[in-house]
Amino acid sequence: MEPESGANGTAVTEFILLGLVETPGLRPVVFVLFLFAYLVTVGGNLSILAAILVEPKLHTPMYFFLGNLSVLDIGCITVTVPPMLGRLLSHKHTVPYAACLSQLFFHLLVGVDCFLLTAMAYDRFLAICRPLTYSTRMSQTVQRILVAVSWACAFSNALTYTVAISTLNFCGPNVINHFYCDLPQLFQLSCSSTQLNELLLFGLGVLMAGAPLILIVASYIHVAAAVLRIRSVEGRKKAFSTCGSHLTVVGIFYDTGVFSYMRLGSVEASDKDKGIGILNTVISPMLNPLIYSLRNPDVQGALRRVLMGKQAFA
Repeated sequence: MEPESGANGTAVTEFILLGLVETPGLRPVVFVLFLFAYLVTVGGNLSILAAILVEPKLHTPMYFFLGNLSVLDIGCITVTVPPMLGRLLSHKHTVPYAACLSQLFFHLLVGVDCFLLTAMAYDRFLAICRPLTYSTRMSQTVQRILVAVSWACAFSNALTYTVAISTLNFCGPNVINHFYCDLPQLFQLSCSSTQLNELLLFGLGVLMAGAPLILIVASYIHVAAAVLRIRSVEGRKKAFSTCGSHLTVVGIFYDTGVFSYMRLGSVEASDKDKGIGILNTVISPMLNPLIYSLRNPDVQGALRRVLMGKQAFA
């Protein structure tokens, strides 16, 4: 959808992304750092996917959800970093209006995280609190339904936001002080009222992020109560260790998400937005494979077999 002309100017057909740094001398450093981060993130998440495929011990609901999370992480960083690297090489900072909305749509798909993390919390709840009925309540059919619903809800959410943004007029400034197109920066550039859009963002944000968070917290309250009833220290430690990685990822995701979208009332586009953007789109996808593999001997063993298999093939 093309932007409409406003009363005070010509419709904006492209945006100018200022990027992370404006000093030419720092651009090669930024290029190398982000290329390295991209390769590490994609390589790490592909390794997790390969490990889940080759290791029978990882053919469990938790790792089925984690595999989907890895696919999402690869997509999240791919729609952000390669275009930014391309602009650093070409010295071209303009982004067409349609491309900006497309990038925004794929960024908003990160909402799948909310539902996948909720499904993983539900899996831990069933495994620890309802072990006798776990296999029937978390069958392969249930797993597929949970993942399908997660993607469907996130797709609907992203499409709703993108269509809502496309109804705004952009007829004045077109400079975005960021390295990718995001909602807060687009709201600041609109020459029409964004009040309804911000209310929509808040309402859907509470529904799509708040409801899953409540379910995650409720699941872990029951899990904590069940674990504390275990008499042996070793048993408690083992039960908690299966939840630690998941809780760490939940904390990172919600912390960065709250900072990103709950400060829309601010009229300033500062470097803080860029820092939060790096956390959301680069650091978080890069950390997830490390968090899930560092303390998990099954994942580590599977990764070693994957790497040894590649070496043998080479």
